[in-house]
Amino acid sequence: MLEQWGAAVIDADVVAHELTAPGGAAIDALRAAFGDAMIDARGALDRARMRDAVFADPAQRARLEAVLHPLIGQRLRQLAAERPGVYVVLVVPLLVESLARWRGLVDRIVVVDCAPEQQEQRVMQRSGLSREQVRDIMRAQATRAQRLAAADEVIDNSAELQNLREQALRLHRRAVQASHGI
Repeated sequence: MLEQWGAAVIDADVVAHELTAPGGAAIDALRAAFGDAMIDARGALDRARMRDAVFADPAQRARLEAVLHPLIGQRLRQLAAERPGVYVVLVVPLLVESLARWRGLVDRIVVVDCAPEQQEQRVMQRSGLSREQVRDIMRAQATRAQRLAAADEVIDNSAELQNLREQALRLHRRAVQASHGI
């Protein structure tokens, strides 16, 4: 919605997928850190195998983040500088978990929130993961309370799409005003 209204939206997950695709800038470093077993036959990161490894072992997750996060941050900064838009929105799903890395790059933190049960259901529908896999992932991430505490603003995403649209439009109008110094 924000992009339709003029914001430049840059998604860290999209960047991560590009970096870990066949020939992506992270593949050699991932191969060096984790071995050939984590690279699939196409030459891309084996995301399912890596997900199982990093959510079972916090040390593995830290190693993955040490490889990927600097590359993702570098690419996000590059894209933010290149993208025309009234303002830039960085979509960073694990922003709160690595807040120190992002704090200097963002002016405001907006958390899109819903009840954990609803979040769980949506992830299962979108990704095809089991309830237990989703719960494992959620346990490894910042808690809802931590995300809300880090937020400058919260968008409630528990209701219908129209409600989300109204909140997003209010956010957009404030961002446009701020970008014009109003």
